[in-house]
Amino acid sequence: MSKIINTGRATVLAMLLALCGFMSTAALAGKDVGRGHDHRTFQADGKIDYGKVGDSYTADLVIYLAGNQFMVMEDLIGAFQKHNPDIKSVFVETIPPGQILKGQILKQGKIAGQKIAKNPDLFASVNVNHLKKLHARNLMNDYMTYTHNKLALEVLEGNPKHIKGPRDLARNDVVVTLPNPLTEGIFKFYGSEMLKMLGIYQKVTDGKKCKSCWAIKDKTWFTSRHHRETPIRLLQGKTDVGLVWTTEITYQQKIGRKIEGVDIPAPYNMADKVAYVIGSLKTARNPYNAVRFLSFLGTDEAQGIYARHGFIKASQRELRLKPLPGK
Repeated sequence: MSKIINTGRATVLAMLLALCGFMSTAALAGKDVGRGHDHRTFQADGKIDYGKVGDSYTADLVIYLAGNQFMVMEDLIGAFQKHNPDIKSVFVETIPPGQILKGQILKQGKIAGQKIAKNPDLFASVNVNHLKKLHARNLMNDYMTYTHNKLALEVLEGNPKHIKGPRDLARNDVVVTLPNPLTEGIFKFYGSEMLKMLGIYQKVTDGKKCKSCWAIKDKTWFTSRHHRETPIRLLQGKTDVGLVWTTEITYQQKIGRKIEGVDIPAPYNMADKVAYVIGSLKTARNPYNAVRFLSFLGTDEAQGIYARHGFIKASQRELRLKPLPGK
């Protein structure tokens, strides 16, 4: 009888531990896809408020930019506010820029049921065509390139599947996670081109375009919202390799995850094409503060912050404002 009771207790304990582990993993996954850190208000005293979407209407500077820079923002905005203490609050959104353009600037959007301002002071993307669309609607005139990135493959520490390069994405024994082609510029503009250059696009994707879905059953998974879901899928044993920015791998290693990267050689890593561009909206509430932030991005300090997070510095020529091409 005692043995049965002890066995029962052990079973219950195992179930509780498993449940806790599941909850921990689920919570971690939610954090990693940006549910908690994609809308932050940075205060001049160093305090950070999370999820206060209403601040997009009241902050002294409002910036919407590509989500893969989320890990840079605390260092970058903190340094900017030290040099500009009169800018008491900076609201920053970091989600896929296509979603921002289509769902928040060109039409009224909502985050967690709250309306978000349509007129950020600054909008940044990894696709200059997004800025050109704003120019065509008389919403933006000038822009600059402020940093670069490149594609890489993300695997578990030790590289258990012995992934050597991007051609291995077509291997039949490898489960692949790709950023979804509908809202994620990393794949829509760059990853898909890489696969086509390698001649494996059809084999890897079956030509499908969807999100949170199998492009090929049990072979290729498209993410739901962001490529930041990939490390969680790796750690949960749901995938063998994922396509990400090289900066994502740097971040995962900095926070202690058992993740490593596999380099993609040029020209397939798109390093010669991936440019982060930014411009001020003509409808901005804080145009002067926007100009100050653009000037800060051109400093050695700001460029050094990006470099520490794995980004590639922009040249001095790129850091000069220039007019967007004709409407």
